[in-house]
Amino acid sequence: MAHQVGHISPLMVQSSGIVATHGEGIYLFDEQGNRYMDFSSGIGVTSTGHCHPRVVEAAQKQVARLIHGQAAILRHQPMLELNERLGALLPSGLDRIFYSNAGTEAVEASIRLARQATGRQNIVVFQGGFHGRTMGSLSATTSSVGLRAGVQPMMGGVVVAPFPNTYRYGWDEKTATDFCLRELDHLFATQSSPAETAALLVEPVQGESGYVPATTEFMQGLRERCDRHGILLIIDEVQTGNGRTGKYWGLDHFDVIPDILVTAKGMASGFPVSALASRLDIMEKGWPGSQGGTYGGNAVACAAAVATLDVIREEGLVENAAEQGAHLRKRLAEVQAANPAIADLRGKGLMLGTELVDREGRPDGDRAMRILKEAERRGLVLIRCGAYGGQIVRWLPPLIVTREQIDAAVDVFIEALEASAE
Repeated sequence: MAHQVGHISPLMVQSSGIVATHGEGIYLFDEQGNRYMDFSSGIGVTSTGHCHPRVVEAAQKQVARLIHGQAAILRHQPMLELNERLGALLPSGLDRIFYSNAGTEAVEASIRLARQATGRQNIVVFQGGFHGRTMGSLSATTSSVGLRAGVQPMMGGVVVAPFPNTYRYGWDEKTATDFCLRELDHLFATQSSPAETAALLVEPVQGESGYVPATTEFMQGLRERCDRHGILLIIDEVQTGNGRTGKYWGLDHFDVIPDILVTAKGMASGFPVSALASRLDIMEKGWPGSQGGTYGGNAVACAAAVATLDVIREEGLVENAAEQGAHLRKRLAEVQAANPAIADLRGKGLMLGTELVDREGRPDGDRAMRILKEAERRGLVLIRCGAYGGQIVRWLPPLIVTREQIDAAVDVFIEALEASAE
């Protein structure tokens, strides 16, 4: 029998041609020794950069002591330490934490908890949201049809309401917000009565839809309706949390506190860990056996998360995200003003999106892809998103990025814009 060689699934397509050998700070290195500025952060994961010494040291020490301490069998010190660090950062009252591996698992757990705690079944989500790829969270996801194609029907009990995407509607913030809140009230009257609605599930800044921020009036309007009707507010901070938007949580921009918060991505600098946090009065209404998983709260991942949260605090990375994000936005606004191909610039902190259109004003995913390739040739890694062929180039460098590195990246982007024009 001939020797069989394994291959990566053809459905897992890489956006770059890089075969990485190692990373350091904001940089990736390939087999030929070429260096790339990584402005993708592994989709917002490597918050402290690649292989931050503090994170590496914490993980190495933990690997030699305890790799896997199954959370349903025992407790271990890294998880207890992470409870302390994360608990100090969570919104007031949200001091009961469940750990899993990925954002989608935390979202699934939040849906289960909301349904069990309220005795209601329906979940209201918002147009353009991305909450994961497992079946429950996928059912709550409407950022692009390709994610759901071929696997319908989705889980029942999910109802979709509009989100105040000012660019898509062509309205100002107030008009978009008023419309969305009116439509939510209409939804309560026509599709899911408040008495059967367990939760509203929302991203404070939509991720896969192209870094579309909510508005303060919208988020506070959701909170008010939840309070009025006994509905739980679940805020998905998988991508926005841990300093990405220039505040510790994306919700901090809108002065709102959820009943349930989920987070992941930048929490452990690349190690797989996610968290669901809620109040005791909600958690204790969950049913036995509804929270679990073999690897959730892995000891090495928790140790890396503790180190990551320490680095974020001690190196002032939330403040750096705000400062460098403002500079990045200023530079990109200058590029936008000089180039009609960039139809919109939006986001918060180091989570910005630039939307590409063609001469007729239509979404231009092909141009965005050409920009990525031209940028890669010049030593810059960017990624795309967007429902129309990936028409949005997104910017999410590690939170350690400097002003000089941002300037260098934008200069490459300008060159890539020019080289990609037809």
